[in-house]
Amino acid sequence: MDNKNPPKRSQIKPGSTVWIIEKENYGTNKYKQGIVQNILSPRENHPRGIKVSLIDGSIGRVQWLIEE
Repeated sequence: MDNKNPPKRSQIKPGSTVWIIEKENYGTNKYKQGIVQNILSPRENHPRGIKVSLIDGSIGRVQWLIEE
């Protein structure tokens, strides 16, 4: 998976299924799949991805949306 352009904030909604990277895993391939509970980033874009919290309590930056 190539992460040139993480999704924009407007593409992410609570309930979206996404792959995130948690801060402690930056620079690794330890991605985590989950469902968005809240969007934490205020801006439309972020170079590392929009920060979200997942329903399991994890916080990370969205790398990919999983198309339903």
